[in-house]
Amino acid sequence: MKHRFKLETTSMSLHIMAMLFMLCDHLWATVVPGNDWLTCVGRLAFPIFAFLIVEGYFHTSNLKRYIGRLLLFAVLSEIPFNLVMGSSIFYPLHQNVLWTFLIAILLIHLNEKTKAKGRFWLRLTVEFTSVLLAFILGLITMVDYHFAGVLTVLVFYFFRGRKWWNFLAQAILLAYINIEILSGYVYEVTLFGNTYYLVRQGLALLALIPIWLYRGKQGPHNKMLQYFYYAFYPVHLLILGLIQMF
Repeated sequence: MKHRFKLETTSMSLHIMAMLFMLCDHLWATVVPGNDWLTCVGRLAFPIFAFLIVEGYFHTSNLKRYIGRLLLFAVLSEIPFNLVMGSSIFYPLHQNVLWTFLIAILLIHLNEKTKAKGRFWLRLTVEFTSVLLAFILGLITMVDYHFAGVLTVLVFYFFRGRKWWNFLAQAILLAYINIEILSGYVYEVTLFGNTYYLVRQGLALLALIPIWLYRGKQGPHNKMLQYFYYAFYPVHLLILGLIQMF
């Protein structure tokens, strides 16, 4: 019997891709500046992580432990993050991305609690309120990617699924978040005598390709691998931060 080949990603492959993309971006920001291709590749990391946070919420067997792990590694990551971002142990103006994800998870949980009550107008009110809270909390806590980061997670939550309109909404909203809200450096590209402007942050939309190839399969998984995913963030930041300092 022939097995039909299906091009798809798993939770494991998405984690590995996101970590490699993130490493490229952080290498560009620290020890090998000037290599723009690294940060271009790095744009794909955050949307994948944001997507995995939503999937993690729905697939965890113990939400309190899931939040607890994120909280633990958010605390452990703060000094390594400060070393990279501010070249010091204490840098209160910018918090690491795990705090961004914690805010998003709490807002997702608020929405899920409301869904259980089954009241349409209450759900709609809470959805609107959670978007407003994403703006407020993302700004005042000064987390990585600020409110745009929290909103990115909420996009994958509100439009979770494989219907065509889920994909369309994700593409449109992520384009707005990355190109209009985050914006940033613009490349000038000339093709056939015409000049076009490419927003570097817009390359984050390419992350939708591996995300849309995910069909719910976890891939190889065990406790050691799980904690490797968590530990990679503070460990690689610490190494890069120390290299940058010395």
